[in-house]
Amino acid sequence: MRLCLSAALCCLIGNSIAQPVQLATVYDGEHVESYLVSEKLDGIRAIWDGHQLTTRQGNLIVAPHWFINGWPELWMDGELWSGRQGFNAVQKTVLDQVPNESQWRQIRYMVFDAPNVEHTFAERYKVYLDAIESTQNEYLQPVTQHSITTSDELYRLLDEVVYQGGEGLMLHRKDASFKGGRSDALLKLKPYKDAEARVVAHVPGKGKYSGKMGAIVVELANGRQFRVGSGFNDQERSEPPAIGDYITFRYQGLTSTGLPRFASFIRVRRGPFEFRDPD
Repeated sequence: MRLCLSAALCCLIGNSIAQPVQLATVYDGEHVESYLVSEKLDGIRAIWDGHQLTTRQGNLIVAPHWFINGWPELWMDGELWSGRQGFNAVQKTVLDQVPNESQWRQIRYMVFDAPNVEHTFAERYKVYLDAIESTQNEYLQPVTQHSITTSDELYRLLDEVVYQGGEGLMLHRKDASFKGGRSDALLKLKPYKDAEARVVAHVPGKGKYSGKMGAIVVELANGRQFRVGSGFNDQERSEPPAIGDYITFRYQGLTSTGLPRFASFIRVRRGPFEFRDPD
């Protein structure tokens, strides 16, 4: 119940060359002492190639000059982040082809890897720490990695992060070399699971939701359909996700018939992602 697979979200601005990135798989009780652990940041995945910021698909992110001023000529992987619960503001800001400078000042580029350094992750962590420290640009920050020795300690950290409004944890194996694509050297741990589905219909609301959307009917990658009726605010019920949109929803395991249990809307999913069945 504490596990989740998710694909990195990207925004589409401009066009460049995509760099390979590492994608996480499921934490399933692996020996935590073999990993460095950090908070999973709910932002926009971004690559710094030494000269510019791009999405993991290679699309240019138009950041203000002062935001990237003095950044090292080092390939870095990270998250554009404006604090917990700040995803929507970040997404709106980085999609602009003309930077909104006041909004960009609320964002930090949080680095969690230096993929081009041919060493273990523990060594790459030291490299990006040193590179960022020497840069002295407040908009460039390292993601802090923690050494954990027991599962109890891991779940205490998870509970603390979630209590403070965080999404979950990332576990990166200390001795792992960088490898593009999905890897068991990089794990995600959340207090719930989430997945994606395509909106196929709207169900009218009743009672206090009369005149608004009451639920949406969505379709999984395997073609099975079900309703999602919780997690929406009043504005989202007045202007629901459009037919054909993809949404991210959270759930608590699967029913005996294989459908997500207690599905709840999180957000409309923008940009390319890996569309797969919930597990």
